[in-house]
Amino acid sequence: MNASLAKKMSFLVVSVVFICCCRSHGVTAANKPIQTFVIPHSHMDVGWVYTIQESMHAYAANVYTSVTEELSKAEDRRFIAVEQEFFRLWWDTAATDSHKRKVRQLVKEGRLEFIIGGQVMHDEAVTDLDDEILQMTEGHGFLYETFGVRPQFSWHVDPFGASATTPVLFALAGFDAHLISRIDYDLKDTMQKNKKLQFVWRGSPSLKEKQQIFTHVMDQFSYCTPSYVPFSNSSGFYWNGVALFPDPPKDGVYPNMSVPVTKETVHAYAKTMVENIKQRAAWFRTNHVLWPWGCDKQFYNSSVQFNNMDPLMKYINQNSKDFGVTVQYATLGEYFQAIHQSDLVWELRGSEDFLPYSTEPHQAWTGFYASRNVLKGVARRASAQLHAAETLFTRYRISFPDGPVAKDWALDKLRALRWAVSEVQHHDGITGTESPKVADMYLQHLLQAMMGVEELLAALFLLPHNLDQHVIVYNPLAWNTTTIINFTVTFPTAAVFDDDGQPVPAQVSNATYDLFIVVELGGLQQRKYLIKFSEKECSGTLKCGWTYEAKGVLFERLNVRDWLKTGRRLLPVLNQCYKLMFDQDTNLLHSITYLPEKRRVRMTQDFWEYHANGDVKAGPISDNYIFSANGSAVRAYEAVAMEIIPGKIVTEIRQLFFREEGDQDYAFSITTRVPECFGSRLPCHRLEQTYSLGPLRLNTEVVLRTSSSLENNKTLYTDDNGYQMMKRTHRKFANNTVARNYFPMVRTAYIEDELSRLVLVSDRAHGVSSQADGQLEVMLHRRLWNNLAWNLGYNLTLNDSSVVRPTLWMMLGSVSATAGLYQREAIELHPNNVITVLTPWQEKEPKERSPLRSVVLPPNLHLLSLSIPGWNYSSNHSVHLSHVHSGNDMRSEPDYDRVLLRIMHLFEEGEDPELSKPVTINLKDVLRGIGEVKVLEERSLTGTRDITSLQRWKWKTADNLETSDAFTVTISPKEIRTFFVHFASRNF
Repeated sequence: MNASLAKKMSFLVVSVVFICCCRSHGVTAANKPIQTFVIPHSHMDVGWVYTIQESMHAYAANVYTSVTEELSKAEDRRFIAVEQEFFRLWWDTAATDSHKRKVRQLVKEGRLEFIIGGQVMHDEAVTDLDDEILQMTEGHGFLYETFGVRPQFSWHVDPFGASATTPVLFALAGFDAHLISRIDYDLKDTMQKNKKLQFVWRGSPSLKEKQQIFTHVMDQFSYCTPSYVPFSNSSGFYWNGVALFPDPPKDGVYPNMSVPVTKETVHAYAKTMVENIKQRAAWFRTNHVLWPWGCDKQFYNSSVQFNNMDPLMKYINQNSKDFGVTVQYATLGEYFQAIHQSDLVWELRGSEDFLPYSTEPHQAWTGFYASRNVLKGVARRASAQLHAAETLFTRYRISFPDGPVAKDWALDKLRALRWAVSEVQHHDGITGTESPKVADMYLQHLLQAMMGVEELLAALFLLPHNLDQHVIVYNPLAWNTTTIINFTVTFPTAAVFDDDGQPVPAQVSNATYDLFIVVELGGLQQRKYLIKFSEKECSGTLKCGWTYEAKGVLFERLNVRDWLKTGRRLLPVLNQCYKLMFDQDTNLLHSITYLPEKRRVRMTQDFWEYHANGDVKAGPISDNYIFSANGSAVRAYEAVAMEIIPGKIVTEIRQLFFREEGDQDYAFSITTRVPECFGSRLPCHRLEQTYSLGPLRLNTEVVLRTSSSLENNKTLYTDDNGYQMMKRTHRKFANNTVARNYFPMVRTAYIEDELSRLVLVSDRAHGVSSQADGQLEVMLHRRLWNNLAWNLGYNLTLNDSSVVRPTLWMMLGSVSATAGLYQREAIELHPNNVITVLTPWQEKEPKERSPLRSVVLPPNLHLLSLSIPGWNYSSNHSVHLSHVHSGNDMRSEPDYDRVLLRIMHLFEEGEDPELSKPVTINLKDVLRGIGEVKVLEERSLTGTRDITSLQRWKWKTADNLETSDAFTVTISPKEIRTFFVHFASRNF
């Protein structure tokens, strides 16, 4: 199968194997008709080739208008609605009052079923846990407030591979069953033959049966109706044809409309459909077949669809004895209900995932792990800013309920950024697999919403207007932290003072005017710093405020061809944790010694590149999705320059890599910052590295290669969505071994041997691999073009000429030393601290509010969320349903008093002797720094269910969920617990 057909399965041509033999269907008698559940759906990408606005205009709005009308005409008709962004846009901008009344009735009757319920069908490989939860919470809140429904099932039919974190999150949200489709072609074939496409998945090795979930893998036909119809050259069972962009045809005649169902054609259609149903039935254990009816951009003219399918289904049912098949319209819930009632014992699957994903031997979908690096970075920064703003607004709202920051205005700013961050999690968004104009749309939505939240942060900080510069730093984590912040200034000399007027350790680089400041912050606290600038050097500790001017030392630029003897002249850079040795014969890193354990590891870092084939006639190609290495990687540079800038706060090593010996401008760079551990307060164990790459040459894919003396046997560990680590054992394949051994790294990756572990944590998603013993390579940037007609037609060739500047933090030490560090480091890099620079300074400042009290959790617990969602619904489900069914079409005013709190245990069972233990905390005590907790309710992950009444379906081995009393809760390894918190009101 080529990439164009594999991408969306829209017009998948499969030779139908006719199955005429009788067979046994699990516990059902062999002669009983196969019960077929025809599930009408439309797969609507929130992005991909066309912008959201273009899709709404061309077809998406018509899907919901037309489906609403058609379902109301016949009681047996059904439809599942998947992507909430399109539905919400339709509901808010296009639906009439009549449509809304009909939708409410259809939802009440269960004939229109909301599946997944998130804003989008999120990607599973490069999305972060925080953002997956956010987009689900946004969609679930809307659905519950508006209709009183809580989704129970997933429909993850199109993400490019399946992570083990997703089923855990869906179980935590109260889902009863999970559905996926895209897994390796050879694995799916084996599972089909052995009737193992359905199983109970225990996605977390720590939570085990607590969050297991029944999982259905779609067969080889995936989510699209088979397009093979012997007598038709059109699109099979899509009688409404193919959507047209930018404008629908005025006469309603679309291209590729299938031959209508008539008396003359009905038997041929029935024969084709029945044969396909029987083929599918052979792959499953029960007598029930899920037959998805739909595909990309379908049902925009659903009257044509239903008016053709109705007589076809009627004909099959009238001849069910001859066909051995019955058919019925169904929701996904009706199908899973039938499977659940079969009462079979299901095979268990552990925490292994289905990544990476390949559609054929030469098509490994591992390129998108690194596609559109800029978009991945902006999306992560937006998520970090949102997290900080949510916690800050929540604190402000509790402390100053009648404060000057308008609550409606503030919530609008937050909701705009929630929406932008949610939509980019779409499986053709954060993945970088969309067209350039859609990537620009995502970036525009993110940046506009981020600007709005910057206004909100400025208002919440109540910023004064004065002379010099004034910096406010906020810590959005519930941990005390000491860290270094930095930004570029315009003067060579600066003095920094805290809000008590005391000098603060700081450093300015004379080369780039980078100002580094050591800051200490309590959990959820903010501090203010005054920066005084001068063009002249100052003298005296008091006047300069401890500021140190760092001056760089340049080293000779060296050509690779002159590297005859290396390792003779080694230059050390030390702090309390590490001794880094740099080779003056190459200008590269030579080794690192972890000083507390006196353990030395040989290590080199540099840039290599894979050359991609751009001609489909010459062999496999790389594109937005696929990485198909055209041979081994080659060195991407011919010369290296180095500058070392020693400092009292941080020492910088800047390495510049030149593509050609004679180039004046460097193509790549590594800036390594070694913290100098002021006193013992500043963590010395992380080495902060920032890279610069680009513009790349066409059809190159550039990796940072870290080569070490670790004996890892090419075994790698990478994170699933920032939630859990997965062991990645190197495998050999007949074809494409390099690409099929690439894995997604969302936050963390490491390699290890018996003595040491090398850890990288990242500020955005990348592809990562271990292609040789001791090697850890990270794909940082890609620029590709090919002549595949499908890619050219949709503008999906990834001619990305941008310059990217990702960041990785590196740690080295024993397994025990790093085990207690990397989770927290990944989180500290993910949200980071929000820095607001203000000008000018005012000599007489307004009276300050009392400082915020700190909120500190134990080191193995993480404050995942602290926000005011604003959704207004009763915590009592029966009460809320009565309100919804009263016929009130107006959504309620936002609830500003309900706080959504999530706390996550960072460690796996057995990972650390102390940090992996369950933790018991009193939330009233923990949250005292915010206010007095009056009411605490434990909820499902997205907040729409009371955990005490949540009863998920039992699949033979499921256990009842545990609950806690009063304000004391115990959080076990890898648990995420969600609460509604109400604080006592304050009067000032």
